[in-house]
Amino acid sequence: MDHLAAGLIDVKFASGGAKEGTFSGYGSIFGNIDSHGDVVQKGAFTRTLREWEGKSKLPKMLLQHGGFYGPVDDMLPIGKWTSMEENSKGLKVEGELFGLNTDRGALIYEGMKSGELDGLSIGYRAKKYTLGTKPTEPYRTLEDVDLLEVSVVLWGSNDKALVSQVKGLEPFNPRELERDLKSILSGADAVRAVAIVKKHLQREAEGHTTSSSRDEEAALELLDELKKLRAG
Repeated sequence: MDHLAAGLIDVKFASGGAKEGTFSGYGSIFGNIDSHGDVVQKGAFTRTLREWEGKSKLPKMLLQHGGFYGPVDDMLPIGKWTSMEENSKGLKVEGELFGLNTDRGALIYEGMKSGELDGLSIGYRAKKYTLGTKPTEPYRTLEDVDLLEVSVVLWGSNDKALVSQVKGLEPFNPRELERDLKSILSGADAVRAVAIVKKHLQREAEGHTTSSSRDEEAALELLDELKKLRAG
């Protein structure tokens, strides 16, 4: 369904999608005819993004367009868009999910990381468009839209707009950890602290400990070392 609320709101689906729970992708791809017969023209989002910028806000992030396809509770945002811009390809978006420690948030996040929940879809009002006059032409060429929301969806009408990257916890980087620790410890003490963590990571890699026990041991030993350094 691409016309909702008596035609006042159009919902266009596009397959799609960095800190943990952050992702990026394209909400819309220019010049590609979708399953509804519509094509979005480059520049269609220029005005609406400028207006959102004037409000110091961005359109909402929903799941499956929220209440349009399910209970009203689904109208609650599942995250927040942090960046939207037009480029030569389409509407590039970046955002972060809410509630990763909740059942709902964790399920959405896992679905996106696995690549099974990989769609993005725009909810908009068409302000200016041209109707096709030939069977080979798009039904509508959208030239200007009011962008209301961009949803994470299961399926989309435009299969070229995908979630391109979903980030989890960053891999352990000894140099970054050492740099951070040096801000509160001496250089030598920071190096010692990093060595402790690296030791436990190596033990896990060799199968001597589980991930949970590794985390607990490393945290306790590092805490103990820091206490000794502080006391000294």
